[in-house]
Order: sequence, then structure tokens, then C-alpha cells
Amino acid sequence: MVAEQYIPVLMLLGVALGFGALFTLLGILLGPKRDTAVKKMPFESGLPSTGSGFKRYSVRFYMVALAFLIFDVEIIFFYPWAVKFREFGLYGFVVMSIFFVILVLGLVYDWRKGALEWD
Repeated sequence: MVAEQYIPVLMLLGVALGFGALFTLLGILLGPKRDTAVKKMPFESGLPSTGSGFKRYSVRFYMVALAFLIFDVEIIFFYPWAVKFREFGLYGFVVMSIFFVILVLGLVYDWRKGALEWD
């Protein structure tokens, strides 16, 4: 049956969840519990925090983040191509070169439009 093939995976998942729960419980039960005002005080990089935790970011930050995400996801397509590079031959090289040129043109367009700067 097909369901029998999943038994080892489910067992491994159970062992992993069990270890995670066990060590979390041990940390809660055996860990130190001396809370002081200094320990409860928020800090950032070892310094006391200043100002509000809610800060409005410029929309330019999100534009850069979105451009990075798009290019990052598209670059992932290079890995399978690199693994099978010799099997694809010249045709695969030409197709991936066209894809790369389109990526570079998109990056140049974003750069010229100022989408990569959020001064």
C-alpha cells in the first residue's frame, strides 16, 4: 500500500517533534528563573532602546525589497541549468543567455528609475 511508505517519515517526524518538546520542557523546568527589572528591560544590540518600536518606512524600502525578491527568485532558475549544462548543449546556453540578458535589462531599468535608492 502507498500509506505504508509514509510510516518511516511519520516516525521521523514524531521523533523530531518529541526531541523538540522534550528539550523545550527541560529548559523550562531546569532553567534559571530569576527575573529582574534589568532582565525584563528591552534592548537592541546591547543598548537601551529609544523611541517607539513602530516606525514608518519609506515606500522606497519596499520597492528595493520587492525588486530584490523578484531577482532572487529568478536567479534560482540558474541552479538546475548549471547542473544539466552539458546535456542542454548550445541551445540551452542560448536560451539561458537570453534569460540572463532580460534579467540584466530589468536591473538596469530599475537602477535608472531610481528604484534601488531610498535616501
